[in-house]
Amino acid sequence: MQVTETLAEGLKHEFKVSVPASDLDAKAGAKLVDLKDKVKLNGFRPGKVPVSHLKKVYGRSVMAETIDQTIRDTNTQIFTDRGFRLATEPKITMPTETKEVEELLAGKTDLTYTVAIEVVPTIQLADFKTFSVEKPVVEVTDAEVDEAIKRIADQNRPYAAKAEGAKAETGDRVTISFKGSIDGVPFDGGTGEGIPVVIGAGQFIPGFEEQLVGIGTGETRTLKVSFPKNYASEKLAGQPAEFETTATLIEAPGETKVDDEFAKTLGLESIDKLKEAARERLVAEFAGATRQRVKRALLDRLDDSHKFEAPPSLIEEEFNLMWNSIKAEMESSGKTFADEDTTEEAAKEEYKKIADRRVRLGLVLSEIGEKNKITVTDDEVGRAVIERARSMPGREKEVWDYYRSNANALAQLRAPIYEDKVVDFILELANVTEKKISREDLFKDEDEKSAA
Repeated sequence: MQVTETLAEGLKHEFKVSVPASDLDAKAGAKLVDLKDKVKLNGFRPGKVPVSHLKKVYGRSVMAETIDQTIRDTNTQIFTDRGFRLATEPKITMPTETKEVEELLAGKTDLTYTVAIEVVPTIQLADFKTFSVEKPVVEVTDAEVDEAIKRIADQNRPYAAKAEGAKAETGDRVTISFKGSIDGVPFDGGTGEGIPVVIGAGQFIPGFEEQLVGIGTGETRTLKVSFPKNYASEKLAGQPAEFETTATLIEAPGETKVDDEFAKTLGLESIDKLKEAARERLVAEFAGATRQRVKRALLDRLDDSHKFEAPPSLIEEEFNLMWNSIKAEMESSGKTFADEDTTEEAAKEEYKKIADRRVRLGLVLSEIGEKNKITVTDDEVGRAVIERARSMPGREKEVWDYYRSNANALAQLRAPIYEDKVVDFILELANVTEKKISREDLFKDEDEKSAA
């Protein structure tokens, strides 16, 4: 076997490989001898079929298997000997001329092919003990607990029918039936019967609820609205529509007395238990936001500390995924790059930078996990599947079966678990300091351009 490196350019390498026909013939012959005791041919006793006859019957298929196995074994040896970690699958170029292929399968010519690869660079990891990370801390105040309970009370407030002849006002709940049309033609999903609408709650498309102000029980109005440009249905997005709407019941909101009895309607023993539950929910909400802030800061630090050339093909793949998503979103919303105060060329450059960052961080996290033997157990993935199933009541079995039969879906669940475990490992080594901040500061909008 002869291996010649024909290209060594950055992370790209290419090799020309030649395997003598005699080597292939010997390997194919060994396969035929092994096949002798496994096949049954008419006219021959088991195990007594001459190898020469087997070669006539199975020679081409056995040689094809031999060539395939030889290429895989040879490539593995090439990459292992040079310490290469592949970024993508090798690209193999074989003879394509009919005469060459026939001679190769007949064992009359050497196997000659080229293999092109792209490798993962050697990554020199930083000393994580030198990292300083600030962890925001937000205390849950009594006022925030009271505010949360008020929101719960508002969502569960009672409604009572208004007096005969009364008109609907903002805040009232109006039960309606409607038929929607575009240019006089009804559309799918445009009809409803007995639908309760709280005026001002923003449940319906913009402009719909406001036109219910002043309507009376039994009254029919034609409401004219336009679907938002980013509406979920592409057929309806941006379209003007009319809804022939009849009010069948108008109810005014009542006051909810927040006491033990109210707590019991929510399945809790007392108002104190309701306050405890509200506080726990806020604590969990703040903890989740804090985790995201700390993780983002840590990823920024990893990005700054690990500058290297990432495999171009991986960057291109990541960019294409993002770019296709961006284009689809803009088309569905009717937006242009000018609306975002940029150009397509500038946007592409920005997303290429983000793709490069994501790929490099992915490789760094993978290197950290590999060197420190960080793994994700099947139990951890199983718990993630259970959580996903619980989030879709009534479809638990469907979700469970989906993940059990879909390896790629399981891998998508495993990836964030792995990433979080690596992040936790780094945080154990880093110097983490706490800083008290307000809830507003914790949730304020941040520049997401550098987010991984």
